[in-house]
Amino acid sequence: MAVTIAYVVGVILGVVAVLEILSQPINTFSKIIISILVVITSWVGIAVYYLLLRGNLTKYFR
Repeated sequence: MAVTIAYVVGVILGVVAVLEILSQPINTFSKIIISILVVITSWVGIAVYYLLLRGNLTKYFR
């Protein structure tokens, strides 16, 4: 049961992260690469996005 809940929460956070990435004013190639990395790396990618990249995407990827 706990594994299923963790999986569903991970999927929801991944989708929200990808939608936030796609709405950022950076070039399309960077959006695709970052989105793929977040989805492939699952919880690690979500953690890195929310802790490091969330407010700084436009600074890192112009």
